[in-house]
Amino acid sequence: MFEVLACGAVVFPGLFFAFRRVLPCVFKHWSDADVVLVSERLVSSIHAAMATTAGAIIVSSCWGNVINDKHWLANYFVIWYGVPYMTYDIFAMYLSHYYRFHVKGHEDYKQHSLRTINSFVRREFLLVLHHIALLTILLPITLFFRKDQGDFFIGCLFLTELSTPFVSLGKILIQLNLQDCWLHKANGGMVLFTFFMCRIALFPFMYWMYGRHYGIPLYSVPFHLPPSTNLGNSCILAPQVYWFVLLCRKGYRLYQRSCAPRSAPAVSDAAKDD
Repeated sequence: MFEVLACGAVVFPGLFFAFRRVLPCVFKHWSDADVVLVSERLVSSIHAAMATTAGAIIVSSCWGNVINDKHWLANYFVIWYGVPYMTYDIFAMYLSHYYRFHVKGHEDYKQHSLRTINSFVRREFLLVLHHIALLTILLPITLFFRKDQGDFFIGCLFLTELSTPFVSLGKILIQLNLQDCWLHKANGGMVLFTFFMCRIALFPFMYWMYGRHYGIPLYSVPFHLPPSTNLGNSCILAPQVYWFVLLCRKGYRLYQRSCAPRSAPAVSDAAKDD
């Protein structure tokens, strides 16, 4: 009974709808789009904290033998929390997309329809593809194709979520009109640092750890691995590099904005959509 209640299929949607009930009572001037956006970000941060904690535990436990050491969290977290969260998050992202245009009075967004779903998939194609790829690739690999080896590397993949709370905090601060405060600037630095370390530099680190285990240099590791492994890692890494470039561009724009003379303090929709 406890496992059912603790399962991500209950926890994440439950938290999302709880935040949707509580936030309008605290921020009475927020629109439905504001409430849904912040609710989605809060749940995303909670999941990220759970995944990062699980990853740190797995990595530290399997450090001695990165191939054969095992930890029960590697499979358990993917089944009970990873898959339910990715499924829920696609739905939450769609709701955020829908209400963002609904409150603006767009004709196609008066109610949910196949047209609004199609528009969401086209606008957020890379994110949707990322979620579906994790559901259809990470789950089978974790459960069936790695022969109970490599829990260390599954833990490393969990650590990629470390940057998510900082990304979410940045959006929430903008929602609260605090984009000019020192906390938003410091958080922006943390976003870039954690994203680079845990979503880009993490992959060469995993290759280096694999090479250290077998006593081979880093440059030889890709030739020691099956082509499917290198292809899978490249498919995961490529969108991370793309998003990191976007984050750097956004950080540069914010830096230019902070150096420019201030005019209107109001936050534009474009700033909130960044």
